[in-house]
Amino acid sequence: MRTPMTTGAGTVRLVPYGEGDFAQLVRHNTPEMTEHLGGPETDEQLRDRHRRYVGLDDRGRMYKILTADTGEAAGLVGCWETIHGGETIWEAGWGVLPGFQGRGIAVAATRLVAEEARASGRHGSLHAFPAATNAASNAVCRKAGFTLVGSGDFEYPKGQWRRCHDWALDLRGEAP
Repeated sequence: MRTPMTTGAGTVRLVPYGEGDFAQLVRHNTPEMTEHLGGPETDEQLRDRHRRYVGLDDRGRMYKILTADTGEAAGLVGCWETIHGGETIWEAGWGVLPGFQGRGIAVAATRLVAEEARASGRHGSLHAFPAATNAASNAVCRKAGFTLVGSGDFEYPKGQWRRCHDWALDLRGEAP
């Protein structure tokens, strides 16, 4: 995947997540940030996640979200390959730190990741599976141009089931 830079509005800049970014991941591991993801992870689980993010290669990429004006680290966003409905798709995920929420940062960053997924030409769709109770992430999906295509019970993390919405963005046509 290419490395996106800024949105047309210049709201955010994305920088590939790297080996030295573990502290950023730790900042996301709070009860508030993981409320819809099963709660904070153990140190070992975080280190495993860090290795997965660094090792995605051409199967996806995670990015640090930086504010375009100050360069502050506002969150994380990315996409990775997964199997859904018997088809290989891109799955998107994001988290914006509390001090930066409500400013359109997640929407802008998700649109950039969608552009990257589209440019790769590898898969026809990008999906996101926010918890049905996560109003903010469901709003990000809607504002980023995804279409709600269904709901279902998903196991995440392992052993915890939750109702999630399935939002999809068709990558074969023009960007919304």
